[in-house]
Amino acid sequence: MARLSELKFAMGTSIFIASFIFGAFLIGILYLFQFDLVTGLIIGLAGTGLFIVFQYLIGAVIITATTRLHYLKPGENPWFETTVKEFTAKSNMPMARLAIVPNKTPNAFVFGRTSSSVTLALHEGLLTSLNKDEVRSVIAHELGHIKHKDYIVMTLLSALPLIAYIVAQTMFRAAMWGSYSRRRRDDGGNAGLALVAVGIVSFIVYIISFLSVMRLSRLREHYADAYSAYVTGSPKSLQSALSKITYGLSIAPPASSEARAFYIEDPTIAKQEISTLMKKKQEYDLDKDGVLDERELQQAMEREAKSTWNQLNKLFATHPPTFKRILLLREIEEEMKTGRYTTDRVYAHI
Repeated sequence: MARLSELKFAMGTSIFIASFIFGAFLIGILYLFQFDLVTGLIIGLAGTGLFIVFQYLIGAVIITATTRLHYLKPGENPWFETTVKEFTAKSNMPMARLAIVPNKTPNAFVFGRTSSSVTLALHEGLLTSLNKDEVRSVIAHELGHIKHKDYIVMTLLSALPLIAYIVAQTMFRAAMWGSYSRRRRDDGGNAGLALVAVGIVSFIVYIISFLSVMRLSRLREHYADAYSAYVTGSPKSLQSALSKITYGLSIAPPASSEARAFYIEDPTIAKQEISTLMKKKQEYDLDKDGVLDERELQQAMEREAKSTWNQLNKLFATHPPTFKRILLLREIEEEMKTGRYTTDRVYAHI
């Protein structure tokens, strides 16, 4: 499939950039604490490797525990099982483990350590608020993540910003405690300044590595959307599903943040998108009927997506704006109507 190599390149680049910056950061810290370069390199690489392995091993356990998902037995949900079997056979993929999350919000996600043991989970709210064609498009989207194996990369990469953040917080707190202790002893020293400096550098590394991971997270959603359009042959179903999911999440209670990047839509981003539009409802309600119809909503989302603030805010987002995802699907839909859409053009519009 054309251009899938670009996603793989982006994943490889993200891993290299985050790992290189983080490795140099750890070696620098250890050198400041008077470790020689070789010892610092060994400790830094070993420590990072152990943390990533730990994250890789417990990530699935944490998601399972925090989402309280229920694994389905064979035959427990025949329609869900048959749909996944249909798509995995078409995609030449192993069958995923299926689960239902007892949550009324409309969402879905995949997670796992390998493509042969991955779990595909749907929220109860998704099954009740979307029609079957829309749910099929969501299932195909999630299978796209499995096909691309991007969820494994995200699990591993998410450990690096977390380490940098922990180091930054630890250094700042150590500096504050050290300052308090020195005041009580009435002595001086530059140890506090060194700790603050390390904390600042750690926070900068956290921001850079976090932005790199978030960029990959947004890109992989576009690829999964395109894959869903290809597998189902119905981009319009995913367009409709994304609109309903975004609105449903915007009016739902705050959600747990453990699996945000793995969801088909980030609840926090959905709330921000809809909240921004509602605050400017009078401005975007062109016919003044008190309701934003599809045309008005489209124009509103286009304008909001172009604003400087939203462009900057997008850098920290796990998912692309809903409107940009819908635009991509509309482009694919138009090409499908011409009859020229083939296997080698699945990702051509990304």
